[in-house]
Amino acid sequence: MAGQKPPLLLIGCGNMGGALFDAWAAAGLAPSVVLDRKKESIPAPHRLVRSAAEIPADFTPSVIVLAVKPQTAAQAITDLLAARPDIAANATILSVMAGATTATIGAAMHGEGSVAPPVVVRAMPNTPSAIGRGMTGLFAAPGTPQASRALSESLLTAVGSTVWVEHEEQIDAVTAVSGSGPAYVFLLAELLERAGVEQGLPADVARLLARKTVSGAGELMDRSPDDAEQLRRKVTSPGGTTAQAIGVLAAKDAWPTAISEAVAAATRRARELAV
Repeated sequence: MAGQKPPLLLIGCGNMGGALFDAWAAAGLAPSVVLDRKKESIPAPHRLVRSAAEIPADFTPSVIVLAVKPQTAAQAITDLLAARPDIAANATILSVMAGATTATIGAAMHGEGSVAPPVVVRAMPNTPSAIGRGMTGLFAAPGTPQASRALSESLLTAVGSTVWVEHEEQIDAVTAVSGSGPAYVFLLAELLERAGVEQGLPADVARLLARKTVSGAGELMDRSPDDAEQLRRKVTSPGGTTAQAIGVLAAKDAWPTAISEAVAAATRRARELAV
């Protein structure tokens, strides 16, 4: 993201919104506004407000980022348009919420100051965005101006890698695989640590081994041209210790079924959150 980024209004500055804003501010962001009731402070020249009514009357964002919980989005948008009915007239709406569709968001953000629903882009980043190693899936409806697509992508590449999906319902699968995915990896580290203790390792040793193994393997996979299956096979010598463990994990009723069912469950939940 070369050069200063255009001003934005960030609605919601929790874990994800905060991680995104910190990265954008560090990369160079025009004076922007964050609307959040719990955030303690943000760096100058940006402004923190507690309600939509506190947004400066002369502030016109190029992007409005919706980073609230889907269940609270409708009220947040209602409050915003009640205070500033024209604020979305010329802005790209970038949603990082699970579930809420572009059509629903566009209709809700259609304030008095615009003659047509605003442009909406959906994005699903994940928590490694906090360290610039995020993975974000993006969707924009056919006919979305290229400028809005490019602007949205440039904001998300500030926190990691991006990929566009062709159909909006695919964002639900993105949510299940990469949006929720870090939790699956953290669970793996948690269980490896526990298993190490069960096999007689001191807790601090098991913890270090598990964390460094998971993070190191992820870094190796990121840098290697080989796919995950090839990397796994390189570690798995026939008849060795790894093969013995993989035989347990790869049993039909073990990881292959559990991971598939877990991702399916997360995808279903994402669809249930659709509004």
